[in-house]
Order: sequence, then structure tokens, then C-alpha cells
Amino acid sequence: MLAPTDTAIFGETGESQLVQVSSACRLCGSTELQTFVDLGATPPCELFLAADELDAPEVTYPLHVRVCERCLLAQVPPLITPEATFSEYAYFSSFSTSYVAHAEAFVAGAVERLGLGPDSFVVEVASNDGYLLQHVVRRGIRCLGVEPSVNVGEAAREKGVPTVTAFLSPETGAEVAAEHGRADLVSANNVYAHIPDVVGFTRGLRELVKDDGWVSIEVQHLLTLVELTQFDTIYHEHFQYYTVLTAQRALEAGGLTLVDVERIGTHGGSIRLWAQRSEIAGPPTAAVAAVLAEEAAAGLHTVEGHAGFAEKVSRVRDDLLRFLLDARRDGRTVVAYGAPGKGNTLLNYCGIRPDLLAYTVDRNPYKHGRFTPGTRIPIHAPERIAEDRPDYVLVLPWNLRTEISAQLEYVRDWGGRLVFPIPALEVMD
Repeated sequence: MLAPTDTAIFGETGESQLVQVSSACRLCGSTELQTFVDLGATPPCELFLAADELDAPEVTYPLHVRVCERCLLAQVPPLITPEATFSEYAYFSSFSTSYVAHAEAFVAGAVERLGLGPDSFVVEVASNDGYLLQHVVRRGIRCLGVEPSVNVGEAAREKGVPTVTAFLSPETGAEVAAEHGRADLVSANNVYAHIPDVVGFTRGLRELVKDDGWVSIEVQHLLTLVELTQFDTIYHEHFQYYTVLTAQRALEAGGLTLVDVERIGTHGGSIRLWAQRSEIAGPPTAAVAAVLAEEAAAGLHTVEGHAGFAEKVSRVRDDLLRFLLDARRDGRTVVAYGAPGKGNTLLNYCGIRPDLLAYTVDRNPYKHGRFTPGTRIPIHAPERIAEDRPDYVLVLPWNLRTEISAQLEYVRDWGGRLVFPIPALEVMD
């Protein structure tokens, strides 16, 4: 029976798509939470619609980020289970050439930093389609992917990347370690925000790593999110948003200690956390202290320092809508490039529909012929842009600006212009 704080919605199979809704912080248990930004209610960002679903209703969920007054973790309620989102997934990492290159550079750096070789073992959690571990395989290092999505895990196996289908927990971590051994390096890139049980997941990472091994985590940095108004990276798959301070606290709760940190450029600005088992970890490096000082200077080590973000978000919305309305009034055609999860947060929050944005395109064939959730904008193959020669192309995956600007260089041939909505509206010459 559901408790008063529980909410559940059941699909045709009768399986619950939601988890317990609680007013308590998922890290420290405090019930003192304050609003950071409220983006209204939207559908899950990766539930793209087929044509025969357009006349059916869509379920929406609140997208309301709150900050814990005690531990400062920024978080959304865990309204949707990871199983509902990730058992079959529309995102394939390998469609971004720059991100594959980033993964290759990470592997090369980790090999040098940790002295990995033929006798080493590397595990990646949320290994997606093998975008990273394929580089480990090529170096002759034993590896294993732990990936919950059946469809993208199969794509990894087709690349020759050994992959098990599982969600990480302390129990599954122990099972994988018992069967395959513990790892010299456990990588968890762009997943630490995707799990509602942050403490249990961290304990799972601890189970996977050797006593003297390393855990490497890449996750978007709340400092950059705030500085550059990157509100579109807020969606239901992201249950929490980290500073180094809150990530440090989350790691400690699961038996790991932060030793080093790097600021990296992926996803508009991320942090790479290097951690070890708490009983053997050394003191934090000067880099940890430096980033903590930056966060403190920006006000993010106090609840009050998070104020003002919602106002910045509304200004981005107003500027984008004004541009689209002016373009329609002037008879200009506007289409979009990309159908990322972040784009669906932007479109839904701004209320943009096909009357203002004719369509978008995406390199992922899985999305062709489908429609964006909530806003129901059609998705085509990239070639459609050259066929239609629009006046403007709104780039939704703005974090891949260099890569996509090169891909869309041909738009200049007919005088078309690229538009970037974040951190502030920019119409390229």
C-alpha cells in the first residue's frame, strides 16, 4: 500500500513507473529544502513519440529543483524510476564524434596516470554503446561495461566491448566483482547525476574497485550551470546537480574519499572526480581546495548563494521566444539541429511548438520519424536542412558548438545563420 508521500503511475503492464516521492533530502535526510528553480511540468526528455502516439495524452512530471539547507545538494524528487528511463534508451554516445575523442583522451590519460597495462582491469558503469571502453579494448586491457539499457548495451557488444546488463547497486557491484574481479579503475561518466539512490550507487562503485584502485567520475558542475544559465541540462533523468562540495559529501556517504578533481569542458562544463576507498585515500590535492574556493566565492556553499538563478532562466526564455516570434512575423524559416534531452527541457519550458520551430534533425536514426516529447516537433535526418535551406538553424546541443558548427558550415552557402540559445541568445554572422 502506498504511504501518504508515495505516488505511482502504472503502465499497461501494471508496472510502476514512479518511485516514492519524499520531501526529504536523499543525501542527508533533511526536510529543509528551498526552491532553486521551477521549470514547470514536462514529459520525460527521452520519451520521443511515434506518429501513431500524437493523439494520445502524455504524462508530465514537475521539474522543480530544490536545494537542501543542511548539505546543499541540489535535487529533483525521484518521480521516475531509472528502470522506466534506461531499460531502453534513445541516447547513443558514439553519435558525438567529439565525445568519442574525449573518451579516447581520457583512456590515454588514465593509462598514463595509473600505469594501466595488460594485467589491469577497467570497469565502466553506464558504459552506453562502448564509446569509451572500445579504446580500452584496443589497448589490450581487460575491461567490462555495466550498462542497464539493453539496446545500447547490445551496440557495445557489437563493438567487441564485454558488457553486462545491470543497474549498479551494492549487491550488483559485489556480484560483478565476485565473477570478474575488482577493478584497478572504475569509470562512471555522466551517470552520477542519473541515480536517485546516490549513497547506494556510491557503495556499488566501492564494491567494484580494488583496495588500492581508483574511481573516476565525470559529472556536470553546478558552478558552470549557474554561471552560464545552463538550465536545459535539468531534466528528470538528472536527480541531482553537484558542486565539488556536495559530490565530496556524497562520496563520503558511500565509503569513498575525493582525492583530486579536474575541471573539464564536456557538457558545457563538468568536473572529473578522482576518489579512492576511504580507508586508504590520501589527503585532497590543491586542485580540490582551489575548486572549493571558486564555488564558495560564487556563493554556492550557502543556500542564499543559489538565489537569482530562476530570474536568469526566464530572461533566456524571453529572448528566445522574442527571436522566434520576430522571425515568424518577418517570414523567416527556423528549424533546429539536434534532439537531445536538454533540448526538450528548453522547448517545453519556453512553450515552443511547430508553429515557431518547423522541425529538428538528428544524426541518430532511432529518432527519425518521431516527435519531441511535449512539444511534438517532428525529427528528420540531417539532410533535410540542405533540402529546405532555412534562414536560421537553432542549435539545441549547444555544448557541442565547435563540432556542430563545422558540420553545419554549409548553411552559410545560402546565407543561413546558426543560433545558439545558451548561455545567452546568439545569432551567428
